[in-house]
Amino acid sequence: MNAKVWLVGAGPGDPELLTLKAVRAMNCADVVLIDDLVNPQVLEHCTAARVITVGKRGGCRSTPQDFIHRLMLRYARQGKCVVRLKGGDPCIFGRGGEEAMWLRERGVEVELVNGITAGLAGATNCAIPLTLRGVSRGVTLVTAHTQDDSSLNWRALAEGGTTLVIYMGVAKLEELRQQLLEGGMAADMPVAMIENASLPQQREYRSHLSQMHEDAQAFALKSPAILVIGSVAATSQAASVAAAASA
Repeated sequence: MNAKVWLVGAGPGDPELLTLKAVRAMNCADVVLIDDLVNPQVLEHCTAARVITVGKRGGCRSTPQDFIHRLMLRYARQGKCVVRLKGGDPCIFGRGGEEAMWLRERGVEVELVNGITAGLAGATNCAIPLTLRGVSRGVTLVTAHTQDDSSLNWRALAEGGTTLVIYMGVAKLEELRQQLLEGGMAADMPVAMIENASLPQQREYRSHLSQMHEDAQAFALKSPAILVIGSVAATSQAASVAAAASA
């Protein structure tokens, strides 16, 4: 494998959700730069690589992005095969796009390898289909945390009629609730709060928009967690009730 940088999605945590392409890249890597949210078990595929932790996590001490850029560039220019291993998918709130552009501008070959994102895996593990015929014809992935602290157009999201999957929203639950209610979303809209998606310690709590902040506090919801907001967030519960009634 020629010297290059692979921006690889390690998925949400469950090692069995790695793609074959991700495993191939890790097997061939000389250097692996690993994020905090990557399950250490996946490193068994980095058979001969030097592993460097470059964690970035909200509310914690983080490795500066500029340092990560220059570290990838340094090893690539040494002729190394570099894997930048990220939780989830590198291009869904993972800075994969900006890292790829930065490296390509400096003449470095880059390949992006998709990973399963936490919003999909967490919902699936809770038996929630993010789209469902007759219930939700689309899904919108958003982050509650922005670099410049700007606010999303929550009214448009509330009126859009798609399932909302919100990342990095634990610290802003009250603000999210207020914005969506003001945008016209129904107070009884189902909400699923999913912590540690796909891991053995995954936890979930079902609530409604008007009550989600209080329920999250009672549940002691912690990051990393995702929110699934929409009618589909009640579908698995409805199926369970129907199955129990027919038994």
